[in-house]
Amino acid sequence: MTDTTQTAPPLSALFSGANLFPTLMLGGAICLHAVETYITATLMPSIVRDIGGLSLFAWATTLYVAASVIGSIFVAVRPAAVSLNRCYVGGATLFGLGSLVCAIAPVIEVVLAGRAIQGLGAGLLVTLGYSFIRFVYPEALWRKASTLYAAIWGVATFLGPTIGGVFASGSAWREAFLILVPIALVMAWLAPRRLPRGEDRNAAPPAPFAQIVLLLASVLLVSFAGSVEVVALRSGLAGLAVLGVAGMVATERRAGARLLPAGAVRLSSALARIYLIMLLLLVVLASDIYIPYFLQTLHGVTPLVSGYLVAMLALGWTSSAFLTAGLSGRRAVLSIAAGTLVEAVSTGMLVLLLARDNADGSLAVLACATIAIFGMGFGVGMGWAHLVTLVLKLAPDDEKDKASAAITTMQSLGSAFGAALAGVVANSTGLLDPGGIAGDIAAAGWLYGLFALPGLCAFVLALSLLRQPR
Repeated sequence: MTDTTQTAPPLSALFSGANLFPTLMLGGAICLHAVETYITATLMPSIVRDIGGLSLFAWATTLYVAASVIGSIFVAVRPAAVSLNRCYVGGATLFGLGSLVCAIAPVIEVVLAGRAIQGLGAGLLVTLGYSFIRFVYPEALWRKASTLYAAIWGVATFLGPTIGGVFASGSAWREAFLILVPIALVMAWLAPRRLPRGEDRNAAPPAPFAQIVLLLASVLLVSFAGSVEVVALRSGLAGLAVLGVAGMVATERRAGARLLPAGAVRLSSALARIYLIMLLLLVVLASDIYIPYFLQTLHGVTPLVSGYLVAMLALGWTSSAFLTAGLSGRRAVLSIAAGTLVEAVSTGMLVLLLARDNADGSLAVLACATIAIFGMGFGVGMGWAHLVTLVLKLAPDDEKDKASAAITTMQSLGSAFGAALAGVVANSTGLLDPGGIAGDIAAAGWLYGLFALPGLCAFVLALSLLRQPR
């Protein structure tokens, strides 16, 4: 975590010489995932109105990110004969197949199956972005590459809601998924022609099956808890999910085949705290899956506009990533800590701004809510690239691949648990019973009040990094 006096190369270096095609391909993979995220966020209210399944609303995100965990782990434990560019081909192909399944789905359960296939492909693609960093760029460009990924989310800010909103307004949500299919297939065709093979390995590391099963079981248990009506059963499922996470941590500490780099499950390790901050930031951010729904039901906003308003979150992430990209050492850690606090406060503000009956669409209320949504993303962007850089620097040399995959694993788990917990909170506090305006107001209030708390926990962890020897 030392400060550097060396002049960092400009962001444009990612697009010059031998860096150009890898940047376009890796950026394209992130863009495909990011644009689809906002398409689906904008479309979900229209989908449940068309084919039903409001109680399963959060599952569209939960299954997607749970499957992406499997995809991200595969990159680290893949067979020796499977190169990184071949993983890219598989990821893009699966993403296209999942989009096709969503497009032809007659019921919500088939949409969820398609989302799981999409998530598996996305897990591969996003993890490859981090895995390829050390193969195609010098270390001086690692932070710039991470900043670029944040900028791509800014592009998705405009593309995703536009595509999703236009198709949602015309009740043509199926076509919004369908247009992703040929794009994914073209990217799969280009991968072996434009990307290097990546690392050659003599043997694949053993797969941490026990930890994977425990983590995925925990995510699914929380999701089930959100969709059942019996309070006692809901509490029991949530308790089992907590036990699953505890079992995973205990198994990871003594297992020969580890899911995470050495020391990543012990809070005394800086690497463990960095991963935990990543996870908590994404848990908070996952509460955004209900923002389009509450904007449409409580504030009278159209699907297109609601898509753009929730996309302000990504715009916040992008803008703060650029503003803080030049920081290093202690200043970078201070940016991480400040960002966690900004995210927590912005999320808490939605209790006052989103959880209210604004059927007339008061511009003053919507403007303040938009600032808070922007702040959620701004806080994450202040620290994300610095967290990624710290992981790549602190991980042992022989575990860089595992450390890169674990970044996406934490990102996916944070989103998965966040979405599942959001479903539990919303469904338990009024979304389904009593429902209607009163139920939506109660659900939104509880949701954003409770989800500010993980952000405060991340703030405490970030402060502890300042005391880490540098």
